[in-house]
Amino acid sequence: MRRIVWFVLLGVFAGSVWAQVFPSKPVHIIVPFPPGGGTDTLIRILGPRLSKQWGQPVIIENKPGASGQIGAAYVAQSAPDGHTLLMASTAAITGKNINQFSPVALVSAEPYVVTLNPAVPAENIRELISYAKAHPGKLSFGSSGIGAASHLSGELFKSMAGVSMMHVPYKGTGQALVDLLGGHIGVMFAPAQTVLKQVQAGALKAIAVTGTKSLEALPKLPTVAASGLPNYQAVGWFGLLAPVATPKAIVGKLHNDVSQILALPEVGQEMTERGGEPGSGSAEEFGRFIAADQIKWSKLMQEAGISLE
Repeated sequence: MRRIVWFVLLGVFAGSVWAQVFPSKPVHIIVPFPPGGGTDTLIRILGPRLSKQWGQPVIIENKPGASGQIGAAYVAQSAPDGHTLLMASTAAITGKNINQFSPVALVSAEPYVVTLNPAVPAENIRELISYAKAHPGKLSFGSSGIGAASHLSGELFKSMAGVSMMHVPYKGTGQALVDLLGGHIGVMFAPAQTVLKQVQAGALKAIAVTGTKSLEALPKLPTVAASGLPNYQAVGWFGLLAPVATPKAIVGKLHNDVSQILALPEVGQEMTERGGEPGSGSAEEFGRFIAADQIKWSKLMQEAGISLE
């Protein structure tokens, strides 16, 4: 019995020591999508501030592919010491890998923006539904990949509205944005960070947000539910994860440090200006949020016959 207690105390002491010296070298934050999307934009707001706080370089690396699974697998297989983290979003976490990570901090959870190429003859959700029903299969919507929130938001819209739209997956919303601007796709359920500048410049049409309230960056946009599709709701999340065996003391330090930065007024303002909203809550609450979100979207994928394979 004494030996068990000794090992427990030793583990607690070691974890505390690791947290005190962390980080002892550069921290790599893996973004599992190309530059230009919401995931990439948000972590680049935090990166320089984390580097200053830690006194170590914070290196942001884009490892796109397989709807975020390549970057996620890379982090899951990395040393569980806090020096390699995943800036994740909905697509990167599935039933197959959800147990390979320790939640660190929710960076942002926000509605997406229903965004149209100007050539699409719709100014609101009711008109979009009417047009899609009158031209089944003609409209296409882009996403950052199969299983991403930008994909599943569109699938939920199709299911609830009873319309047919073709899904076109990309390696990131930044790439999808290029084709939306070029008219190769007509619709995108996009993170506000990805499309805000183009909407404000009049290059794209934003007609609604997918959450329960308007975005501060686009206050005049109604929700999808209030403008033609009752009970519709879809929220995309972005957050930091560590490999599952990372000591709790290090996860706790990471959470506290990230939370302090998210609470800075200038960070909140910068995120708001780019269409984001700072996240909050404990690491445990973030973990429960991920689990509930994964259950919701897994059910939709099963019903729609969507596979990540």
